[in-house]
Amino acid sequence: MAASRIRLLPETTSNRIAAGEVVERPAAAVKELVENALDAGATRIAVTLEEGGIGRILVEDDGSGMSAEELGLAVERHATSKLPDEAALFRIATLGFRGEALPSIGAVARLAITSCTRDGAAHAITVEGGRKSPVAPASGPPGTRVELRDLFFATPARRAFLRTPRSEAEAAVEAVRRLALAWPEVAFRVEVEGRVALALARQDRDARIAALLGPDFAAASLPVEAAREGLALSGLAAAPTHHRATGEFQHLVVNRRPVRDPQLRTALRVAYRELIPRGRHPAAALFLDIPPEAVDVNVHPMKTELRFRDAEGVRGLLISALRRALAVGVAAVPGLTQDGAAPPGFAEPQAAPLHGPAWRPQPVPQRPAQWSAPRLSLGFAPAPPMPTPEILPGEEGPLGRPLAQLLSTYVLAEAPDGALVLVDQHAAHERLTHEALKAQLAEGRVRAQPLLLPAVVEMPSAAVSRLLDAAASLARLGLELEGFGPGAVLVRATPALLGAPDPAPLLADLAEELAESGETLALADRLDAALARLACHGSIRAGRRLTPAEMAALLRQMEATPRAATCSHGRPTFIRLGKAELERLFGRR
Repeated sequence: MAASRIRLLPETTSNRIAAGEVVERPAAAVKELVENALDAGATRIAVTLEEGGIGRILVEDDGSGMSAEELGLAVERHATSKLPDEAALFRIATLGFRGEALPSIGAVARLAITSCTRDGAAHAITVEGGRKSPVAPASGPPGTRVELRDLFFATPARRAFLRTPRSEAEAAVEAVRRLALAWPEVAFRVEVEGRVALALARQDRDARIAALLGPDFAAASLPVEAAREGLALSGLAAAPTHHRATGEFQHLVVNRRPVRDPQLRTALRVAYRELIPRGRHPAAALFLDIPPEAVDVNVHPMKTELRFRDAEGVRGLLISALRRALAVGVAAVPGLTQDGAAPPGFAEPQAAPLHGPAWRPQPVPQRPAQWSAPRLSLGFAPAPPMPTPEILPGEEGPLGRPLAQLLSTYVLAEAPDGALVLVDQHAAHERLTHEALKAQLAEGRVRAQPLLLPAVVEMPSAAVSRLLDAAASLARLGLELEGFGPGAVLVRATPALLGAPDPAPLLADLAEELAESGETLALADRLDAALARLACHGSIRAGRRLTPAEMAALLRQMEATPRAATCSHGRPTFIRLGKAELERLFGRR
């Protein structure tokens, strides 16, 4: 085939190519039109969809409107009121700014716009397949009415790739929902095929979150607040026990713009990594305010991905704020107590680590000195004496008093309000051990216990290489290794907190963890993942019989330990059945 000569494309062709980048489906058109309404200062926005938006989309608002001259310019490419000068391009403070939405929609659909300023007359214009009509006088209330019909009639090939009208309508409604979350002071209404799909009054942020994400999400969430160097983060993060099958419940808003930015979603995942099971997803509604000049919103056609000037700073703020919010003891887990707070006289949970192999609660202030909880021995080397929490006879913490042990695996307890609490002893002790190891690492390194006789562990050569490459990091975790030929490792010391674990399965798990994380995680994250593996090997197993004193000590330590509602792998450490749940199980309500 002969080589084609370079030539300019006809205007209609170039417009339709540009439209394909901005408007790939009805939801994209709805998003662009609603963003225009928000930028115009609208307080009420109504959206009507027919045939999933393929047949008709109508967006009406009560914003500032456009004059006749502005209306004629609005359907021209790269015409906008939102960039007063070139410098403004580097501090975008509006949702739309490129001046592409209306001309792009007009290039592939039949577009009709009627607009009226608050102190002027109404005017109208139509665009069909890129052909514009003159601006003409019209009638209508202040604000703007945009109607488009027959989306992609001018590009039938693109229309063939659309989904069913129902699927397209669902995507369009979701686009409005995400914008509505970011703009709670604006009322929204969406009708699909004559039925109301969304109706939101003007409200505050908390009410809007509850309206859109449901009261269950609001009740099961923890507040997130943080600020640093011009950045401000706020919102709600679901407790680790309320994880989801997909990431659809991750709502991220940056400068009032809903985004699906991979950097932010990765930070969210890292913050929850040790708290929820692998393959599950956290739920959150987070709002980040950042100076406009510190973020580039013009890196994606749909403006859903961002480029931050200080990406590491944003990531660090998100991860640290979430970890602080999630670092709660069981007393502060939403739904554990009637008001979500610790019972009177109990201190709010702090990072109270374990010290030594004995499994003993840490001091909890604000308790009268009467008697001490018994010390729980795991059969490891004895630890130096230490204070234990002083508890009034007849009083318990949020997890209550132990009643029995079931199947040598679960501790059955009665909470102060009469609810039934069932604790997985291995999962709970794994979290306690993990937090104790983390506390020691934060002080510099995990305390090591030298082995009387170094152990030789034979392993595949690839696993040996991974362990030896990470030997310096593992030494900080209390695990001292040396090479012992091409297929073996010599273990000289293990973390003292673990007692005397079998080194073979311990090293096999660590090698697997290092293979999974590789160099994709920061050093601190890799160390924490390794600590989680170590904690599993240093915890009591299912089948271990516990005395009443040991069961009580476990419950008290859980109450004093952060993140004790889940184990290091994200599984719940306890379940709680209150009066309402029990009555439902027995058919009483």
